[in-house]
Amino acid sequence: DLDECADSPCKDHQYCLNTDGSFSCKACDASCVGCTGEGSEKCKTCTSGYVREDEKCTDIDECNLPEKVCTKENQDCVNTSGSYKCICSEGFEDKDGTCVQT
Repeated sequence: DLDECADSPCKDHQYCLNTDGSFSCKACDASCVGCTGEGSEKCKTCTSGYVREDEKCTDIDECNLPEKVCTKENQDCVNTSGSYKCICSEGFEDKDGTCVQT
């Protein structure tokens, strides 16, 4: 078996998996910018919104940062994978970018 992966035939967001007589390109984990294999522990660097922790890329919980990210009145922060979103608190709705009581 020739190791076709030695020539790095895959794209930047993929890793090469050598198989018997061939190879396949597999997608890197969503938390990675470039990788050497499967999973968030094989990232070359972490995507924006992720930080290297315990040898793997872990989601940053922007809602628990010391500096508030959702600064408008009556607004709550919801952590998402690699990011966050600001939503109006319960009993409030978005009216032209402002959270007003329903």
